[in-house]
Amino acid sequence: MAEELPLTTSPRPYRLTVDDFLRLDNAGAFEGLGKTELIGGEVFYLNAQHRPHARMKGQLHLALVQALGKLDISLAVLIEATVAMPPHSAPEPDLILTSEPDGEGPVPLGSVRLLIEIADTTQRHDLSIKAGIYAENGVPEYWVVDLKEGLVHQMWSPSGETYLETRDVALGAQIMAATIAGFAMALPVTG
Repeated sequence: MAEELPLTTSPRPYRLTVDDFLRLDNAGAFEGLGKTELIGGEVFYLNAQHRPHARMKGQLHLALVQALGKLDISLAVLIEATVAMPPHSAPEPDLILTSEPDGEGPVPLGSVRLLIEIADTTQRHDLSIKAGIYAENGVPEYWVVDLKEGLVHQMWSPSGETYLETRDVALGAQIMAATIAGFAMALPVTG
């Protein structure tokens, strides 16, 4: 449902809601654009993923599944699923750790434990815009796998539009989740 806008005598932008975005997507409005996301009420589209990005995503998925298999917790890894962050965001992170992998529609925000973006050319966007949206929506932990720098920017303790705690971990090293007890894994070396 569209939000009620106040009467105005000057032009104002309209920010789409998650419901608006999903209706448009279901109607085929974004066909031909490839991957689209709703971030802060605006629709963003991303270019095709190239081999370093795709390779890293596959390697990370396998490492995450193996690491989760060693723990007695009910989390699953999803690849490129939409996460509903009402009212104005519906991003599609590269990898998601969620307690609710099954069901219809977007992944519920409350089920998300960790979001991962792989950045080959999108570092600035992932470390600023996306980090702000994820922190503002209370995502407990967020990783940006920076292929150019060869490291993972790990963020946790969301407060407002920022994460209060961060650390960088080199690709190829061991990483321990800050918010999931006992969750650790070896990071792939390169994409």
